[in-house]
Amino acid sequence: MTGMQQIVLERYCDGAPKPTDFRLETVPLPELKDGQFLVRHAWCSVDPGTRSRLSGGDSYAAALPLGKPIDGFSVGEIVESKNPDWTVGTQVFCAGGWKTHSVQSGKGFIGRVADVHGVPLSAWIGVLGVPGLTAWFGMKDVARFKSGDAVLVTSAAGPVGATAGQLAKAWGASKVVGVAGSDAKCLWLVDEAGFDAAINYKTVADLDAAIAREFPKGVDVLFDNVGNAMVNRVLPLMAMHGRICISGQVADYNLPAEQTPGIVNTKPFITHRVNMQGLVVFDFARGFPEALSTMAGMIASGALKTQEERFRGIAAMPEAFCGLFRGENTGRRVVDVSA
Repeated sequence: MTGMQQIVLERYCDGAPKPTDFRLETVPLPELKDGQFLVRHAWCSVDPGTRSRLSGGDSYAAALPLGKPIDGFSVGEIVESKNPDWTVGTQVFCAGGWKTHSVQSGKGFIGRVADVHGVPLSAWIGVLGVPGLTAWFGMKDVARFKSGDAVLVTSAAGPVGATAGQLAKAWGASKVVGVAGSDAKCLWLVDEAGFDAAINYKTVADLDAAIAREFPKGVDVLFDNVGNAMVNRVLPLMAMHGRICISGQVADYNLPAEQTPGIVNTKPFITHRVNMQGLVVFDFARGFPEALSTMAGMIASGALKTQEERFRGIAAMPEAFCGLFRGENTGRRVVDVSA
């Protein structure tokens, strides 16, 4: 084994990403230095947040240079090691990128996969990866969830939103309502994920009125994955001392700054003492082990439902990613890069 495959940025994305913005290439496997080890990836993920680095301008992370491999999360097995703490045969999850292999040092976002019956390996870059961790810490620490809260989750059928809503229910929410983009997604949220209600924003006649009907006393927690237009819409519907967690902005990632909607309904920040805060999940790294252990147990017991869309072959990664921005995904998209 002398080569590996990776997906690199061919051209900067203008608007919604296209498969032609990316290029598949084969490169030699790097030689390991002392303290490093080589991970052969089994699964890689595609993440909406990656889009923020692909336009040539800095976001909360620096812009990705042309020709560089795309960021992403991976799970696989150590196949070579010059680090005694990380032995060959160990299964790990890591920030490996859109590649068939990655060199790791044991630092940064990496951990050993726990052998939990009923939890598939791919889950460690799904609910047991950044999406689930974002839901956990976004709801618990940023939104400061408390039992009895009435919770609205947007992009609720995605892995972050679905997990956030289920955690809120498990922790004692009085009501959890999701907003999603198809009847099938809404049905899954209610029948499988245990949401109290779900609203199809594409077909409802008046989204504002539909949300207001579900929350006659106001929204205690808005867990938003969509963007400024959604926040602006819900702000007048927030309850006293309501909290807004900005988890993602999937509707805004493809927009230049001058076209991104503004937030103008600011009065509730004063009248209702509303608090709004975003998060980068790695700020909470010390709490990852507890969160992952708890959620793994919930998946194994059936208390936390997950959805996956599986693609085959690393060449499928660009199309799997681009489909996220067309609203095609149902749950977490992962790619079998060992194929």
